[in-house]
Amino acid sequence: MKIVVVDDSSTMRRIIKNTLNSIGYKDLLEGDDGIEGWEQIDSNPNIDIIITDWNMPNMNGLELVKKIRADKRFQDTPIIMVTTEGGKAEVITALKAGVNNYIVKPFTSQILKEKLSAVIGV
Repeated sequence: MKIVVVDDSSTMRRIIKNTLNSIGYKDLLEGDDGIEGWEQIDSNPNIDIIITDWNMPNMNGLELVKKIRADKRFQDTPIIMVTTEGGKAEVITALKAGVNNYIVKPFTSQILKEKLSAVIGV
C-alpha cells in the first residue's frame, strides 16, 4: 500500500512514518508542503492513501485536498487530515472539501491506526 505523508514539520512526518512502519506500511512518500505533496501524488498515480497537514506554506492542506479531488485519478483516494485545527467549523470545512477522516494533533499511534482502518475498510 502506497501512502503519501505531507507535513511541513519534518518531525511530524517522521512520527507519522514511524507509526505507519510499525503497523506494517513501508511504501511511503513524503512532501514538506502542498506543492511537494502534489508533485509526489501527481507522479505516482497508484497512491492508496494521502495523509496531510492543514497548515503549511506555499499550498496548505485544504488547497491540496481540493486539488486532489479535482483530479479524476484521485477522486476516490482516501485522505486523512492530521492537524492542530480541531474546531468543529474546521472539521466540517475539511470534510466538505473531500477529507475522509480527521485527526487532531497531538495523537497516538492507536488513533492513526484506527483512522487508517476506517478509511481502508479493515
